Amino acid sequence: MFSSIGLPGLIVILVVALLLFGPKKLPELGRATGQTLKMFRDAVSGKDDSKEKKEDKS
Repeated sequence: MFSSIGLPGLIVILVVALLLFGPKKLPELGRATGQTLKMFRDAVSGKDDSKEKKEDKS
């Protein structure tokens, strides 16, 4: 996926993100993005937390 961007393009993207959001906001933004991607993958694969919790109670 990132092979078409290349290292210089990735560096430019990181610098722009740093300028837009600032150093204190970037970890928070990354964490939120990771959680969103995890929820999306779980939804696509058919996993549902509520189903797992119900099975654990049984």
